[in-house]
Amino acid sequence: MKYTLLFLAAMFFAMNMGGSGIAPTFSAAYGGGLIKKKYAILLFSVFVLLGAATLGRGVVKTLSQGILPKEFINPEVALVILVSATSSLFLANLLAIPESTSMVTVGAIVGAGLYFRHIQLKTFLWLVPLWISFPVVSFLITFWLYRYLYPPHNGNLWLYQKIFSHEKKLRALAIVISCYGAFAVGTNNVANAIGPLAGAGVISADAGLVVLAPLFGAGAFIFGKHNIETFGKEIVPLGLITSNIICLVTATLLIIASSFGAPFPYVQLNALSVFAISCIKNGHRVTLSHHITKRTFMVWTLTPLLSIIVSYFLLCLFVRR
Repeated sequence: MKYTLLFLAAMFFAMNMGGSGIAPTFSAAYGGGLIKKKYAILLFSVFVLLGAATLGRGVVKTLSQGILPKEFINPEVALVILVSATSSLFLANLLAIPESTSMVTVGAIVGAGLYFRHIQLKTFLWLVPLWISFPVVSFLITFWLYRYLYPPHNGNLWLYQKIFSHEKKLRALAIVISCYGAFAVGTNNVANAIGPLAGAGVISADAGLVVLAPLFGAGAFIFGKHNIETFGKEIVPLGLITSNIICLVTATLLIIASSFGAPFPYVQLNALSVFAISCIKNGHRVTLSHHITKRTFMVWTLTPLLSIIVSYFLLCLFVRR
């Protein structure tokens, strides 16, 4: 029975990750009017699976033994971790705010570590600097690139002429880069559902990646329809050039993080890029005062804390030290 519950929790978590993860990959292309939702969901599903199968193992290793020693993770603890992370992510999806699956997963594992009084702090010595620096880099690179392009002036008119003369190619390129973004999500976020299972010895990393990755597509279909609207259209309208810049910058940074085995908040990377575009188009004050911006930072702060708290108290109730 406990194994059935464990796999059901992992499946539901994977579906919630799909609902949250489609926003940073295809909201730019969708917001730019480049693709219909159903095709975005289909392509997202395929490339998440490819990413998980090729580069997902390093992140699985970090989550299964790099934060909480493996000897403390059994099926009951793994179930608590998944339930805690899923409940936090589900709350974010209900609020239509794309949330980082990595942050809520790490939060749930940290909650377990606090309960057992064993956290491998050395992992955070390299993980936290990456979490802080990469979103800042994402914002700065996007801001710098788009600042050169917008607004049009004598110095960049030649570039606009090139763009308008190759618009069809640029539209196709935007879809390719969105698929690249979905691939990047697969390299990192699928591991969030697999890590606790692998840590408990319930399933191998390879088998888990193949089994759970397709559920991202199902989650994108069920939970992702509103999230793709939030960042695709509500914060700032996104066009062809913007779509390419955002997806290329953020996906590349995530793949670099995956190569280090770092569970990483891709949603934050993408959102900071979107905020960079908004700062250029609308100004810093308008962007920071936008209700979506305020709600986004609130959810990003509260849901990892909620994941830690829920994990800790569920372990207090149901698991002995």
